Amino acid sequence: MIRNYIKIAWRNLWSNKLFSLINIISLAIGFSASFVIGLMVYYDLTFDKFHPDGEYIYRVTSNFYSPEDNFYNPGVPVPLRSSIEDNVAGLETVSSFFTYGPLKVKNNTTEAIYKNPQFVVFTDQSYFDLFEYKWLAGNTQDILSKPNTVVLTEERAKKYFPNQDLASIIGKTLIYNDSINVDVTGIVAGFKKRTDFVFQEFLSLGTVAQTEMKDQYTNDNWNSTSSSSQLFVKLNKNIDAKEIQSKLDQLAVQHEDEESIKYNEQRKFYLQPLSDIHFNENYGIYDYSQAQANKSVLVALTCIALFLLLLGCINFINLSTAQATQRAKEIGIRKTLGGSKKQLILQFLGETFMLTLAAGIVSLFLAYWLLEVFSDFTPAGLNFSLFNEPVIITFSIVLLLAVTLLSGIYPSLVLTHFKPVSVLKNDVFSQKSKPTFRRFLTVFQFSIAQVFIIATLLVGKQIHYMMNKDMGFKTEAIAFVTTPWNDSSRDKKLRYIKELRALPQIKDVSLGGSPPASFNTHTTSVSYFNDQKEIRTDLEQLYGDTHYLDLYNIELLAGRKRLNDTIREFVINETYLKVLGFKQPKDAIGQMLKIDEESYPIVGVMKDFNQRSLKSQIKPMALLGDWDTGRWTQFYTIHIALANTGDKDWNQTIAAAEAKWKSIYPDSEFRLQFIDETISRFYQREQRMSVLLKWATGLSVLISCLGLLGLVIYTTERRTKEIGIRKILGASIAQINLLLCRDFLILVGAAFIIAIPIAWWGLDNWLRDFSYKTSLSWWIFAISGLGMVCIALLIMSIKTVATAMENPVKSLRTE
Repeated sequence: MIRNYIKIAWRNLWSNKLFSLINIISLAIGFSASFVIGLMVYYDLTFDKFHPDGEYIYRVTSNFYSPEDNFYNPGVPVPLRSSIEDNVAGLETVSSFFTYGPLKVKNNTTEAIYKNPQFVVFTDQSYFDLFEYKWLAGNTQDILSKPNTVVLTEERAKKYFPNQDLASIIGKTLIYNDSINVDVTGIVAGFKKRTDFVFQEFLSLGTVAQTEMKDQYTNDNWNSTSSSSQLFVKLNKNIDAKEIQSKLDQLAVQHEDEESIKYNEQRKFYLQPLSDIHFNENYGIYDYSQAQANKSVLVALTCIALFLLLLGCINFINLSTAQATQRAKEIGIRKTLGGSKKQLILQFLGETFMLTLAAGIVSLFLAYWLLEVFSDFTPAGLNFSLFNEPVIITFSIVLLLAVTLLSGIYPSLVLTHFKPVSVLKNDVFSQKSKPTFRRFLTVFQFSIAQVFIIATLLVGKQIHYMMNKDMGFKTEAIAFVTTPWNDSSRDKKLRYIKELRALPQIKDVSLGGSPPASFNTHTTSVSYFNDQKEIRTDLEQLYGDTHYLDLYNIELLAGRKRLNDTIREFVINETYLKVLGFKQPKDAIGQMLKIDEESYPIVGVMKDFNQRSLKSQIKPMALLGDWDTGRWTQFYTIHIALANTGDKDWNQTIAAAEAKWKSIYPDSEFRLQFIDETISRFYQREQRMSVLLKWATGLSVLISCLGLLGLVIYTTERRTKEIGIRKILGASIAQINLLLCRDFLILVGAAFIIAIPIAWWGLDNWLRDFSYKTSLSWWIFAISGLGMVCIALLIMSIKTVATAMENPVKSLRTE
């Protein structure tokens, strides 16, 4: 019986090769999109799911609330750990660590030097109590209990001690930053599964006292919060996280300072679940080179995959029901010979499964190709090998079965509904057929395609607007390089600047902090007193020497630049000018601003510029000098203005600048960045969304047009005699083409009308995330509608014109 079903299914599919091919391609596209997007979602959702009792592990973070804005920091004050251990019950483990970035590590035996190692932390045994590592060598008792000890991962151990047995590495010495001798006491296997805990070197906490981080480690100030000071807790299984959160809130209130209370500023310690670290952009992840996942993006991607898969199913339903007349006699004879409705449904579902299985096989090749296409947009760990995982295999099988039912159940019910007597008398379609459901599905298809087209045009327009909007400062031919963080002196920096100014292709050089627009933020609370009224606000601080404004072409509206690089004077922006209540820039000159207990004058007002992406509004800002030089410095970046002579000359200049760098900073890597590349990074997510939307649009239009082509072919073949008669009676090819296309064009037009409010609503909500945005122009909708009509008309004309041009005599002989 099953063999007979397979034979009949194969014959039916083969006898309708064109329609079978359309269905296979449509479903394959939907499957491939579902597989690829499913892999993306699965990849991100499975981060750090392997830790024992991971649902009880939390990171403690700091949230700051003020009348002006909210701020989030993944770090906590150093004394919070001991306070939690002493005052908060219900915690199984409390662990802290400090992230660290040594300049270099030296193998004491081979003299080999490794510059700028990443993912180094100071911690103690509690970290390994919290996160379970597999120990490969060393003593697991009293881990990192002594100063000058380190535990390495297997990967890092093999890097520092190549071609050595792991056991022989124990006891070997590494020298950090030329002065700190550290013994290797353990080696662990790095996590094999997906994780954001990418640390490779674990130095003992007792070693911090020998580094420049000593003051931070011993800092008992509750109002000092650094992102490098991380705190994790593991809750007892019988304790509710809300109870611990309540106790943390109490600790935050106990250690509020009077100034925060006075100005209605608040700090809270927040329990961040382990599963939230991979997605929460407020706090970030530890590997800054990786783009952070976003749950809203994953939801959007899932919707795109479902829509594309649904479009393929709609094609199958439409073409299957449209071909019902061709199988009516077959069904009538089967029923007459005793075939039950259940058997017929199983037969048609079997045909659907064969076609779906073929589409699934094709989609695997398409999925592999799509992963290669999007390799620049996806993490290195997201690859085709994920298809070997049981969850993905199960998902694929369930998806195939679900699509088989979704695509095949309605056509099979329609086909098996025919009565044998009516079929054999050719009376099944004696009355005018009204394929209302089929028309609805076609409108639904093209509505989705229209929404995708409109979204693609609008997102592209917004990205173009953001990338080309004047930021308020010069961005072309400007580069910057960050000096070694542990070099607080100015001597080497000034020497390097002198060398750079001697290069002919360099117009100007400035020493300062971050560029005018960057991912870094340095904010402090500042007060202004006017007629006994205090105006207190958060003021973002930008650091630069007396060349800074000129190099970036930032206009000075009133006053002057600072007299020198260290004098304590403010040059404020227009936004802060308005906050202070001044109408004219000159009115602010000479006014005093108070930080802590000291007051300093405003000597200039600069024009506003965007400090971050256009999603953010311009914040109150001031340009400062290097106020704390001697203890530490805020002048750690060298800004370079290049002559606009082209890439060839720039390459030579950059090579010369690197050579000068190596002569002054031989142990540090030369990392030159262009400011326009930094600005481009602001919009990485939007650019990726644009690429994905273009693909989704192309695929949705392709699927919809394939379905439309199938329906046109079927309709045209049914009206062959009518076309011949009309042609004999004098109808032109254009008239016949319009006649055959009219009904379908009406459906495309209806889809456009439905898509307009849906697209407008969705895109208007999306644009609300941007403080500076383009407009929802009417021409976006007009081009989308016109483009869809033209594409549909072109697809339909492929068959209708060919049929209209045939010999009418041949058309009249058609059965």
